[in-house]
Amino acid sequence: MHWNARRIAERTFLRLLAACACALLLAGCGARDAVERQEAFVFGTRVEVVVYGLDRGQARAALAEVLQEFDRLHRRLHAWQPSELTRLNAAFAAGQTAMVDADMAALLGAVQTAAVRGEDLFNPAAGALIAAWGFHADEFVPRRPDPALRDALVTARPRMADIDIVPQPDDGAAVSSRNPAVQLDLGGYAKGYALDRAAALLRARGVCCALINIGGNVMALGSKGGQPWRIGIQHPRKPETLAAVDLHDGEAIGTSGDYQRYFELDGERLCHLIDPRSGEPVRHTQSLTVLMPAGPDAGARSDADSKPLFIAGRDQWQALAQRMGVSQALRVDADGSMDMTAAMRARLRD
Repeated sequence: MHWNARRIAERTFLRLLAACACALLLAGCGARDAVERQEAFVFGTRVEVVVYGLDRGQARAALAEVLQEFDRLHRRLHAWQPSELTRLNAAFAAGQTAMVDADMAALLGAVQTAAVRGEDLFNPAAGALIAAWGFHADEFVPRRPDPALRDALVTARPRMADIDIVPQPDDGAAVSSRNPAVQLDLGGYAKGYALDRAAALLRARGVCCALINIGGNVMALGSKGGQPWRIGIQHPRKPETLAAVDLHDGEAIGTSGDYQRYFELDGERLCHLIDPRSGEPVRHTQSLTVLMPAGPDAGARSDADSKPLFIAGRDQWQALAQRMGVSQALRVDADGSMDMTAAMRARLRD
C-alpha cells in the first residue's frame, strides 16, 4: 500500500480548516469586517494565513511576502531535495567544514538549545533514522529498515551537541560535526520557526491581527474583532476536533501526531516520529499538543517542544514537561484516552 504524503497532509489540513472556519464564525464577523486569506503548500503541508481588519491592498502585499518567505525556507531547509541542509549533511558525512550565513548559524544554535531542552528526545541530528524508515520521500513505501542499519544509527548517537558552530568575521559561521552520523532533519522545527518569521514580517508591515496556520501549527496576532482567535485541536482518529482553545496575541499552538506522516504495515501504524533511543516509530501516543505563551520563539517552541513530550510516553511526559517549562499540554494515548496539564485544562473551551 502506498501512502501519498501530500494527500495525507491535505486531508489533515481540510479537517483543521473546517475547525478553524467554524471557530471564526463563532468569533463573530460582520460584513464590513475585512478578512483576507491565502493558502499554499509548503513544508510538506498546506498553510493558510488570514489577515483581519486591514486595507485589502496592504493585506495582500503582506500575505504575498509571508508566502514568499515560506517558500524560501522550504527550499533552504528541505531534508532530502538539494538545499542548504543537504549541503551541510554532505559536509558532516565527509568530515568537512561548511560555511553558513548568520541566519543559518542562529537557526542551528536555536535548534541546539531546543534539543537540550527536550533532553535529546527532540533530535534533529538523527535525520538518517527518519530516512531509514522511508520518510524522506513524497511517496511513503511501507517498509522496515534493515535492523543492522537501524541499530548502527542508534549506537552512533548523533546529537545536535555534536555540531560545532564557530562565528566568522563576516558574521557567518564555520559549521562542522564531530560525529559523521549527524544528518540534519529540521522537520520538527521548521514550521514553528516559520510561524515566528511570518509574525515578524506581518508586524513589520503594520498587521496587528492575523492567524497563521502551517499544517496545524498555529500562531495568533492580535484578535478578530476584539475576540480571541478560537482554534480547534484535531482529533487524531476522527474528522472532528477534540476541543477548542482561544489564542491570544502572540500565542502559538502545535500538535505532533501519528496521523500526519505515517504508513501502515502488518497491521501497525508506523509514523515519522522516531524515538532516537530505540530507532523505532512511537506507538504509545496518538497526539501531543502544546500551547506556548507569547514570546520571540513561541512558534518554534510550539513545534519543537511537542516532539519530546510525544516520545516520552504516558508515565514520563508530564515530568518532562515541567523540566522543559511547558505548562500547557494535552496528550492522547494509543488507547484513545486523554490527559492534560491543569493549565491546559483551564484553557479548553466547548
